[in-house]
Amino acid sequence: NFIVSPPWEKVEETDKYIIWIEPNMAFGTGTHDTTQLCLRAIEKHFHPGQSLLDVGTGTGILAIGAARIKAAAGIRENYIRGCDTDIASIDIAKENAARNDVAEMMQLFVGSIDGETAPADFVSANLTIDVILPLLPLLIDKSKETLLMSGILCEQESQIVEALAENGFNQPEIERSGEWISVVIK
Repeated sequence: NFIVSPPWEKVEETDKYIIWIEPNMAFGTGTHDTTQLCLRAIEKHFHPGQSLLDVGTGTGILAIGAARIKAAAGIRENYIRGCDTDIASIDIAKENAARNDVAEMMQLFVGSIDGETAPADFVSANLTIDVILPLLPLLIDKSKETLLMSGILCEQESQIVEALAENGFNQPEIERSGEWISVVIK
């Protein structure tokens, strides 16, 4: 139920959630398999009353998708946060949040998560396996209800499954698209 479009395109009237993204240097224009996997998982698992933390937010596309779900339900509180270690990505994410009329709903900051980061009901991390694995205990700790991870190649599935099992999660939900997977744990 998401349509991702550059701002210059005309999108017909629809009941779907439209996300306007300016394609530029940050990751997350909506065309990559991992972004699509994450948006599908957000549509399936994210509920309007939940808070969200998007680790490695890039263009802000996943956080904006969650904000669009909340706004459609009439909930405009700022319980959506996104972080990225790239300052340019945060600037782009802020521009995209404003373009989508959800800027007041979001808190975007430069950096990563640490022990002081406030937990969220739903945590998304569309990163790469070499970034996810060291952060995994922290990602699990910061996820009160749902953790969504992607940026993981199909051939790396056993690595993430084993790491999750070591942390007490034995049956993750795995979706595939092309050579990529998304992983959801509750």
